[in-house]
Amino acid sequence: MFAQILCCQIWLLLFVLLVSWFFLTNGRYRYLYILYKTWRRDLRGLSKVFPAILRIAKCEKNQDTIPKLFTKIATSRPHKVAFYFEDETWTFGQIEAYSNKIANYFISLGYERGDTVALLLENRPEYAAIWIGLSKIGVVTALINTNLVSKPLQHCISVANVRALIFGSDFANAVKEIYPQSGEIKLYHFKTSTSAEQGNGVLDLKDCISSQSVASPQKHINMANTKDKLLYIYTSGTTGLPKAAKITHARFNFAVTGINYFLSLDGNDNFYNPLPLYHATGGMLTIGQTLIFGVTMTLRRKFSASNFWTDCNKYNCTVANYIGETCRYILAAHKGKSNITHGVKKMFGNGLKKDVWKDFVETFKIPELFEFYGSTEGNTNLINLDNTIGSVGFLPFYLGPIFSICLIKCDDETKEPLRDANGLCIRCKDNESGILIGKIYKKISTHSFDGYVDQKETSKKILQDVFKKGDSYFNSGDLMVQDEFGYLYFKDRTGDTYRWKGENVATTEVELLVSDIIGPKEIVVYGVEVPNADGKAGMIAVADKEKSLNRKALAEGLKAHLPTYAIPIFLRVMESLPMTGTFKVKKNELQKDGYDVNLVKEDVYVYDSKKVDYVPIKPLYEDILAGKIKL
Repeated sequence: MFAQILCCQIWLLLFVLLVSWFFLTNGRYRYLYILYKTWRRDLRGLSKVFPAILRIAKCEKNQDTIPKLFTKIATSRPHKVAFYFEDETWTFGQIEAYSNKIANYFISLGYERGDTVALLLENRPEYAAIWIGLSKIGVVTALINTNLVSKPLQHCISVANVRALIFGSDFANAVKEIYPQSGEIKLYHFKTSTSAEQGNGVLDLKDCISSQSVASPQKHINMANTKDKLLYIYTSGTTGLPKAAKITHARFNFAVTGINYFLSLDGNDNFYNPLPLYHATGGMLTIGQTLIFGVTMTLRRKFSASNFWTDCNKYNCTVANYIGETCRYILAAHKGKSNITHGVKKMFGNGLKKDVWKDFVETFKIPELFEFYGSTEGNTNLINLDNTIGSVGFLPFYLGPIFSICLIKCDDETKEPLRDANGLCIRCKDNESGILIGKIYKKISTHSFDGYVDQKETSKKILQDVFKKGDSYFNSGDLMVQDEFGYLYFKDRTGDTYRWKGENVATTEVELLVSDIIGPKEIVVYGVEVPNADGKAGMIAVADKEKSLNRKALAEGLKAHLPTYAIPIFLRVMESLPMTGTFKVKKNELQKDGYDVNLVKEDVYVYDSKKVDYVPIKPLYEDILAGKIKL
């Protein structure tokens, strides 16, 4: 016995000596400090990750598809409230019954597994019930952006190869415009207005399903597997028309489960969701909490900054989401109000700017804010668990070599990955900017990349032979920086940088500086083409409805903090910036307008380096085009 104890003590001593040698030699003692600063964060992360992975693995083993999981939830709590919507209350039993009516109607028409139906509808409980019902018979639902009209709308319908389109009354005119071009698809009108015209050949969805059975189509539900397609969610299409990303049952479950476990949600929560249901944050990560975890949801037809906290109080919400600039809007709408009370304990979302983050959390006293990173289609998912301002997530340094996500170096100009003498990619060191990539494991749902309907677009996002011959990684196209503590910070999208005076300018960095100078206004920075000049000149668009912008102070602040090449040459002052339905600025639209006084109705200014001011462009416009003025 004594010999065994002595042996254990010797092994323990050797282990301590080995660890001490590792950390105290070759400058590695710094790792001890990093461990000291981050162990709580890492432990919290691991305590959430492992149970989530076990649940996901169990679902995979049992082939628990989304309709299977929803049916279990709905039948176990039929009288619990699933959705609060305006003056309506929908129980899980009601959503189950409605979804079964949808399923049975489309079964009667001969719809089969793999068919696609497009859904163009405002936020409302029936939205989820419709696509859940279709999924019960294996039909994929294409969630269409409600802001689209004409060619982009036609593109999204046609690229998904749909058999039918379900649309709400608000979109009847948009559908009517493209109907002659829509081919042989069935049109179903979900009437939300009694005055809405039906249209020739258009069916009333409510009439169609009114006599259908509420019995669950269990035979069809059991035929599906977790690798089947569930939804098409469209990417923003920053480089062209929207792309239809394939969302499988497994991917939906993985994404929703991750958020549920990281936020520690339970059956007592009420989730406030004002974001569009055609978008991944509102229509997958958030609504999924209701559908597969039974969390009650308060659904708003459309985001309203002024009604945000009013709604949260009215419905006793405990959790809320955000995206893009919504937090800035909420701050502005409640400026000067010191008596705001609410019961929201947690918020999650993405795209929260650093200049808004601290003010938002402190003003509204949000105990926990979870900023996450992840694209609709990608496998590079991160989350910030400790409210580190500006960070989109973390990767512990000791997991770097085995983790499936990392940063790789890229060319400053082309943004293409740099490769070494062996043709392999190069990992970034701490504080080096690089492209975020994620290793693709086809057989593991949490690391797969299902891509888009268009296979060519899918291929463009895959990097081959990254760290060894034959491996494959998803290219997020996003530039990030990782500090020594493992925190990652979003810098820019590779398409959002511009080159001027032979130097690359990152728009996000300039935007942060502009925000610091002029305060909490909506701003965006982008590159515009200039005649007789290489690259693109910087341009700022700022929303200044109050006409309070001090152009001189802005110019002086930029000169004081930026190298000459990085100072934006042009300034466009607008009442509001053009936004997508998911509250992201339409940069492409602004770039196309440029500083053309014939296209731009608002005031445009040009930077005068001698006066250190932004002066009206109109008197100088022709000389700029002729190259007579040096920019």
